Amino acid sequence: MPVTTTQTLRMVFRNENGSNFSISLDNPKNDLTAAQIEAVMDLIISKNVFLTNGGALVSKQDVQIVDRTTNDLYDPA
Repeated sequence: MPVTTTQTLRMVFRNENGSNFSISLDNPKNDLTAAQIEAVMDLIISKNVFLTNGGALVSKQDVQIVDRTTNDLYDPA
């Protein structure tokens, strides 16, 4: 039974209403730097790419790379 590990890049923004808005991307490149991610976030904000229920995105809130390990304990025949 296989063990799999996946990564997700999670970018969190603040919108005009003060609420958080997240964008998650699976399997980010291993050599991404914080500066590269922040530059993309700044571009998303400046180009007004997403309009949320709480208005436009106005600032960066958080960035995370989440590692998830799944251990499949049962596999039906």
